Amino acid sequence: MKHLLKKILVLGGVLVLSLALTAPVLAAEAPAGDEPATVSESQTDNTVGLKSIAVALAIGIAAGGGGIGMGMATAKSAEGISRQPEAEGKIRTMMMLGLVFIETAIIYALLVVILIIFVL
Repeated sequence: MKHLLKKILVLGGVLVLSLALTAPVLAAEAPAGDEPATVSESQTDNTVGLKSIAVALAIGIAAGGGGIGMGMATAKSAEGISRQPEAEGKIRTMMMLGLVFIETAIIYALLVVILIIFVL
């Protein structure tokens, strides 16, 4: 129970820290100048900011999920090899195949992020 509570507190702390660091970006003032910004300029600036947030979330979730998945796959394959050393070749082959599929999903997320940045 203590371990679960500690994980929840750490996750909550990370969430609060990330929100505290992004708040100044979202509350930025309009640029100082002689003329007030037109609606289209303001909308364009807002779109760029929203794209940045979407890109950061997409690649962060993909990389984080992929990293967790790769770590779990490697740990389980190491356990399997330690239990059955004679099946090392098959276990390692299946682990590598799984890692390739996980990495492919991360690369697809990177392609989507690039499309969001340059196309939308």
